[in-house]
Amino acid sequence: MKAIEAQSAGQALSIALKLGQEQLAKMDNPAREARLLLAHAAGVDQAGLIQLDIGDYNAEVMTRYADILHRRRAGEPVSKIIGYRDFWNHRFEISADVLDPRPDTETLVAAALQGPAPDRILDLGTGSGCILLSLLDEWPRATGVGCDLSDKALDIARRNAQALGLTDRADFVTSDWFTAIEGRFDLIVSNPPYIAAAEMTGLSREVLNHDPHLALTPGGDGLAPYRIIATRAGEFLTETGRLMVEIGWQQGPDVSAIFHQAGLVNVKTLPDLEGRNRVVMATVR
Repeated sequence: MKAIEAQSAGQALSIALKLGQEQLAKMDNPAREARLLLAHAAGVDQAGLIQLDIGDYNAEVMTRYADILHRRRAGEPVSKIIGYRDFWNHRFEISADVLDPRPDTETLVAAALQGPAPDRILDLGTGSGCILLSLLDEWPRATGVGCDLSDKALDIARRNAQALGLTDRADFVTSDWFTAIEGRFDLIVSNPPYIAAAEMTGLSREVLNHDPHLALTPGGDGLAPYRIIATRAGEFLTETGRLMVEIGWQQGPDVSAIFHQAGLVNVKTLPDLEGRNRVVMATVR
């Protein structure tokens, strides 16, 4: 793609943003996305766009911008293109190797923070580490362990811990749920894969084509991880420890029943900001 020809930097910015908005016209917010993607192509944040000179809209930048716009039109999420997602109070690196953190998951963080500060936290299926690291940042005396089956995901979680200055309080291990976990924890949290196999085809292309399927579905009815977590949580929780999991909005009754059947008590279902069931919590006594 050729460089933009303009009389001023402001005019060049206007032309580039108009081009992006036209390309993204079918998206929900083409103006916002055009600014984000142009900034990414130019190597600046959104505020830095107004500081660009005419020469910054050269062929290299505009070709990169055109490629990014094509990827977005093809359904790749903006967050996966720019490589980060803002979650809770921080910006987290993400990639195709981890689940894209969504606002619904902040319900789990908020609910956890309503309870007593733990000394030790376990995050099962940590992905980018966004849940564990958000909690550790809120509780400066706590330490935590995040586990995942994906070594690539764990690499990203470690980089996020480093970026937030939490490497001395967060350990990340390769583990199939509890298999490589040792010790006891005051809080166990998890956003496990919970989409039933039959529901996968109904997902948006942004999710289906760009989030790792390992983080989306366990197959079957989508409840297998909850059965594993509920069955073994008592081995790893302290006497006053809490277990908190994110669920699909229709899974409250099923997950609650699984927890009760495993002998867990004080089982409660908590809503997200839209009033839908989003978190199930329990204790061992």
